[in-house]
Amino acid sequence: MLLQLKSIFMGEKSHLPFDVELDFSSLEWQGLHPFLKPVSVKGAVTSSAGIVSLKADVRYTYDGPCDRCAEQMSEDRHFTVEHVLVSSVDNEDKEEFLIVENFRLDLDELFQTEFLLNLPMKNLCRPDCRGICMTCGKNLNQGLCGCRQEVVDPRLEILKQLID
Repeated sequence: MLLQLKSIFMGEKSHLPFDVELDFSSLEWQGLHPFLKPVSVKGAVTSSAGIVSLKADVRYTYDGPCDRCAEQMSEDRHFTVEHVLVSSVDNEDKEEFLIVENFRLDLDELFQTEFLLNLPMKNLCRPDCRGICMTCGKNLNQGLCGCRQEVVDPRLEILKQLID
């Protein structure tokens, strides 16, 4: 979706709301396609005291495996995006502002970038997920597996024979 912002920058309007749904179902993340439902983006571009800013709330559902226990999970998540928009900028200030060329802002491109930058590095079914047993592969969230927990470094196994 392309937002026309000339009326905001020229002071004719002070508020321009938007509400879009973006399809990221073909987006590959960590070897999966975990974004089956549309991503909802609601926000507005506002002008106040000559400063044009964008603020939006992004909501999505992650459908994929837990990174620790590999159980399938579906979790609703959200984050906010805030930017100060400018039509031109000096070279030194490029990092601080979002440049809007020809008073047009491509929301699809902007929010796909923001979406990728705000995804968590680990997807956990719950914060205290215990993972799987490294020996037998049992999901430790469902109880202990009974495997011997004392693991001896194989390089030190010869020293254990001295104690026995």
